[in-house]
Amino acid sequence: MKDILPEEQKYWQFVLNIAEPLIQDYGFKKIDTPILEETQLFTKGTGQTTDIVQKEMFSLRTKGGDKLSLRPEFTPNICRAYLEYGMNSWPHPVKLYSFGPVFRYDRPQAGRLRQFNQFSIEALGSKDPIIDAQIIQLSWKIFEKLGISKNLTIQINNIGCSKCRPGYIKLLVQYYENKTRQLCGDCKIRLNKNPLRLLDCKEAVCRRLMADGPQSVDNLCSECHDHFKGVLEYLDELNLPYELNYRLVRGLDYYTKTVFEFYPEPSFGGGGRYDALIEILGGKETPGVGVALGVERMIMEIEKQKIKLIGQPKTKIFLAQLGTLGKRKAIKLFASLQQEGIKTAESFSRDSLKTQLRIASNLEVNFTLIVGQKEALEESIILRDMSTGIQEVVLINKIIPELKKRLK
Repeated sequence: MKDILPEEQKYWQFVLNIAEPLIQDYGFKKIDTPILEETQLFTKGTGQTTDIVQKEMFSLRTKGGDKLSLRPEFTPNICRAYLEYGMNSWPHPVKLYSFGPVFRYDRPQAGRLRQFNQFSIEALGSKDPIIDAQIIQLSWKIFEKLGISKNLTIQINNIGCSKCRPGYIKLLVQYYENKTRQLCGDCKIRLNKNPLRLLDCKEAVCRRLMADGPQSVDNLCSECHDHFKGVLEYLDELNLPYELNYRLVRGLDYYTKTVFEFYPEPSFGGGGRYDALIEILGGKETPGVGVALGVERMIMEIEKQKIKLIGQPKTKIFLAQLGTLGKRKAIKLFASLQQEGIKTAESFSRDSLKTQLRIASNLEVNFTLIVGQKEALEESIILRDMSTGIQEVVLINKIIPELKKRLK
């Protein structure tokens, strides 16, 4: 877990300024859910046999005996809120998004520590493959706007549903039965508990074995086949660069049909369809699809590519002061400038005018306002053009209109 220092905040603000308006333009409304939830929500929702639940959750027991966990992801939280607040009566699909920290006791890696931040974008209540495509399109649009889509591709697969997946899992188990000795320790356990997770292993020996294994797309029921065909046709229509990855399953038990990730590694995020999750959590059968986007990994790429951070408001005015009377006038003027929407910097704790002018120069402001003892008594101010060095005296009650005229 790490601190986000002041000099790093500009990257976070840049991502938020780009992503949030786009997400809202696609009709998604923001929802904030608690960082702590009942552990049972994740054991039921994320899946008892997933690595997240088995190995990675931060869990605790309260003084009252409640079992709670820091959220390792957003989707179960959002689905719990959907049920708790009667959103099933809203017009569907219900489109929601969250932003914030999630927590996993995992081995730290590039762009993912044990506390990391995600956008979670979820659409509940529609089986239509166009919603899958729209979620992918929105994610891609965010990457494009941030300037990080150049080397990306969309990896996509269909892992079937409750009708056709059991048959595929049976074939998978049969394929691995006489190869058990070659599997890593985790995959030997997965073979008995959750065979689909075999395809999620990153160990080289296991990846070689899975290359010749059966593929889920060859064993889809007609509903899953037609759904996948529909998603791919929409992606073709949108000219999005996707690749079929028949080994992609993602590490969460609730996924059905579509799964996708944005490559290369480290992935900026991924998601898929979860048509049974609401029912698992106690609601009526309600289809859903969503994506999680990793903010730290996007920021890593922005820094790596040295992308210019557009949309950051530039400070154009610096307010300098000298003496006690100058400070009194300056602090009042500073409040007036901010109220008028004129972004102004200052260094009120500095007494040296030379030091204050050096700060103004480093900030590359257009103008510096100087208020000394003399100016305070005369209700005036020195206006210094930082590009030419020319100074003139302006009455203090005229300075705001004068600045607005010059800053146009």
